[in-house]
Amino acid sequence: MHASASSPHIATLAGQRVAIWGFGREGRAAITALRQRLPQQSLTLFCSAAETAAAHAFDATLDVRGEEPDVAALTAFDVVIKSPGISAYKPALMAAAKQGTRFTSGTALWFGEHGLGSGTQAQVIAVTGTKGKSTTSALIAHLARALGVRTALAGNIGLPLLELLDQSAELWVIELSSFQTSEAGSLELGVITSLYEEHLDWHGSRERYVSDKLKLAQVAQQLLVNALQPALLEHTEDHPHRLPFGQPAGWHVADGFIKRGTREVFPIEQLAAPGLHNALNACAALAALAAVGMDALAAAPALASFRPLPHRLQSLGEHDGRQWINDSISTMPQATLAALESLPGRQVTVLVGGHDRGLDWSDFVEAVAEHPPWAIVCSGANGPRIAAALQEVEVASEIALVDGLDAAVALARRLTPQGGCVLLSPGAPSFDQFRDYAERGRHFAELAGFDGQAITGIEGLGIA
Repeated sequence: MHASASSPHIATLAGQRVAIWGFGREGRAAITALRQRLPQQSLTLFCSAAETAAAHAFDATLDVRGEEPDVAALTAFDVVIKSPGISAYKPALMAAAKQGTRFTSGTALWFGEHGLGSGTQAQVIAVTGTKGKSTTSALIAHLARALGVRTALAGNIGLPLLELLDQSAELWVIELSSFQTSEAGSLELGVITSLYEEHLDWHGSRERYVSDKLKLAQVAQQLLVNALQPALLEHTEDHPHRLPFGQPAGWHVADGFIKRGTREVFPIEQLAAPGLHNALNACAALAALAAVGMDALAAAPALASFRPLPHRLQSLGEHDGRQWINDSISTMPQATLAALESLPGRQVTVLVGGHDRGLDWSDFVEAVAEHPPWAIVCSGANGPRIAAALQEVEVASEIALVDGLDAAVALARRLTPQGGCVLLSPGAPSFDQFRDYAERGRHFAELAGFDGQAITGIEGLGIA
């Protein structure tokens, strides 16, 4: 699905054979949007067998098929609206596309209605990146609202765009995952916060992941990129309107401040979101506002009132004489290193491991060999592989391997001295033990002695 070819107007689906593939929140949003715009349109839904009853209850007029479609099933339709988690590289999908079935998504449909050139006056900023995209998106929205701009915050961050289909805003801030970047239509500004290796199971290879992530550059009039990542700079050097952040000439972090050039704009100690990486996310947000013509300097003081997103270096508080930090969003080793770097001088026990996607942990092992934390407790499907790599280079930390998160927290409580810190930053997805990172983070909080249900969703979603 190339971006420029996948942003149809919903009206163009009238009278066609249309299927929706996936009954998660994105799939339900697509069903609702089509029912609003095309109430007479017949719709087929492909979902899991366990979801069929709920699907019938959601919309009794759906033709519900509780199975994964094969090539024959897919080629029976003119258009299939698929959910982001379904890989665009599934063999059946690719074969059906070659036979003429068009695949689109809720993201693409929204851009068909709202994107640049659609006749709407709103500006659109789309944010992607292996890490930092959610916080950067939320920061942009928070700062724009501080300037009095009616701003929408939606997309991969937790609110499907189609749920806001008929609502208006002056600025749309849209987080896009690597699954969605090829589905965006034309927009004013694309932001790429970082580029590492991730989601290889969906994309099939590192090269394809990078290529898909960078498709945002093809549809963005301006492109804001992290200047501290040489590979990202190299991949985007041909963009005619590329704007780097993180370098001394523009928005960057130095001498304890967020700075624009030589001007000290905001002291990073006043940021509620800890860590150098979050200060850099703030630089990206300020640079994004400036790129679309807003007064970033006037917005900067509002950084002090930004509330960090849950499960992202979230301080739960002190219990049993130890500080507990929930960084369950960490699904790659680089994120775990960033978390450790945000806690200099502390006696930290870090809990790592989870679903094994085959990512390379060698940079992590090398870094902790040079700067060892107090202890490293490994668990989950890739726990044995991580522990073996750490023990092979004789990292000067207590290294332990346990079965699951419950055992990891119990051991961390014993290993960590009074005044120390227990950090959940797994560097891996949660699918081997939990439904998602949020469930893992809440369970960690409960094991630590806090109210896991008090960890609510992301503030600021929607339009304000």
